[in-house]
Amino acid sequence: MYLVLLIILSLAGFLLTAIFTDYKPKEITLVFRANNTQKLNDTLEFDILTWNIGYCGLDKSMDFFYDGGTQVRPSKEKSINNLTGVLDFLKSQDDLEFIFLQEVDKKSKRSYRINQLDNIMTSLPEFKENAYFGINYNVFFVPEPVTEPYGKVLSGLFSLSRFQPSNVTRYSLPGKYAFPKGLFLLDRCFLAERFPLENGKELIIINTHNEAYDDGSHRKKQMQYLHDFMMKEYQSGNYIVAGGDWNLCPPDIRNKIEGYVFDNKSFSIIDKNQFPAEWKWIFDNNTPTNRRLMKPYDQTTTPVTIIDFFLISPNVENISIENINRGFVHSDHNPVKAKFRLKKVSE
Repeated sequence: MYLVLLIILSLAGFLLTAIFTDYKPKEITLVFRANNTQKLNDTLEFDILTWNIGYCGLDKSMDFFYDGGTQVRPSKEKSINNLTGVLDFLKSQDDLEFIFLQEVDKKSKRSYRINQLDNIMTSLPEFKENAYFGINYNVFFVPEPVTEPYGKVLSGLFSLSRFQPSNVTRYSLPGKYAFPKGLFLLDRCFLAERFPLENGKELIIINTHNEAYDDGSHRKKQMQYLHDFMMKEYQSGNYIVAGGDWNLCPPDIRNKIEGYVFDNKSFSIIDKNQFPAEWKWIFDNNTPTNRRLMKPYDQTTTPVTIIDFFLISPNVENISIENINRGFVHSDHNPVKAKFRLKKVSE
């Protein structure tokens, strides 16, 4: 009887701790503001790279318990090797103006409490002054799986720029899981950076990481939220580029990638009428950006898809787009690199 009571009290104590420590971000949180920012040219050309680095824990040897696999995290040696691989690749991309990263850990059991943000900023000193973190996963202890709990997680989006923005804001995306499940899952968001332009308007750069595990209802609400935000900004004359891990496939995607097994089951396709036709979804249909995690990666059998890409407003032109094939060696995502140009008002 005493043992049963002890178990009940322990569970109650754990649940109360989870409730009192639950991360409850506001809908809109100012991350950074500058008083005097240099204005950018209104015909600016720039390169952006977006990459979900999978907290350097989802290399090609991994499966994942939440996606039908059995593993929770790699060895510490592999985790460090993955981080080194990510850093080496980022350092090789010396022509970038902007970098969007998702699933970057600050202090998490799953990545051996290594501060990946510090490592990235140290490796990319040219971006250090304009690096901004948006928390989307902050849980004191994730109890799954019972045999090897996920433990503490502090992770989020990381946006880096060569230019100083006038402000950076974290926007909470709608969609919350029911109690108590919601206590232990991500609080999805996007980071919006604003850059003043010489023509009096603003360039708004958005790094997003949308819902992954719902029945589709959260993702639908999140896409509507993004739509309303971006349309309002465009109607004010601003220029918008949004990219990241959408956990959805872009409109007009071909359900085939030569040499791979295409995943036809896991991800819905964004409604092509979600945005007006003048808005453009920018993606490369030749190389996958994401692979399934039910088992270690094998190109001949592992399902893959494209869920990392960009969306641009009509006053932005896409010059190039490339999914960089790294064979999922250090993450379950491949990086995506694109070049854009701002159009003159008369164009």
